[in-house]
Amino acid sequence: MSSAETSSGETPSNSIGLLPAPESDASTKQLDVGSGQKVLLDELGPMVVNSDGTLSRIANWSNMTEAEQKRTLRVLGSRNQLRLAAIEANTITDQGLKE
Repeated sequence: MSSAETSSGETPSNSIGLLPAPESDASTKQLDVGSGQKVLLDELGPMVVNSDGTLSRIANWSNMTEAEQKRTLRVLGSRNQLRLAAIEANTITDQGLKE
């Protein structure tokens, strides 16, 4: 018998149960992973390539003005390309040392 059960095997009414299902919202996007359809996540903002190769997003993207978003996209595009090239060069160098 678990600590959440009473001697009769029932769980007490004041115990923590399952979370309720989320409310359905018209703005919520649902993705059928088997359909092969393309899903745009523009409202999340662009992907940022970090110097260690991990990916992240800009937390305040939805709060930026359109001008700030355009400027950020321009800067990120260049920086992401540089970081990806550096990561690829390091990977090739590392593989060359192992062989």
